[in-house]
Amino acid sequence: MTANPKLKDALNNQLCKAVLLLDNVEECYQFFEDICTISEIKALAQRLEVARMLKYGHTYDDIVERTGASTATISRVKRCLNYGADGYKVILDKLEEKE
Repeated sequence: MTANPKLKDALNNQLCKAVLLLDNVEECYQFFEDICTISEIKALAQRLEVARMLKYGHTYDDIVERTGASTATISRVKRCLNYGADGYKVILDKLEEKE
């Protein structure tokens, strides 16, 4: 599945290209610290962990306990995993390959 065409514009293309130019984890930290609030970074990281845990069959209770995510967040991530653009699947598979 491809990304939502409503998201595709010059500014979002620039953002995606910028992320692809980062060379290492430290550069990612520097970039995201400048472009996002700490809360936004933590929310993104939390959603990725929720997706990983859902992929491996963890229950909502387990996920809430480990991540502190609300059940609404867990449901949203689950909906993306099942019906989204496969972004979580792509990155989770790539992270798994790296380990």
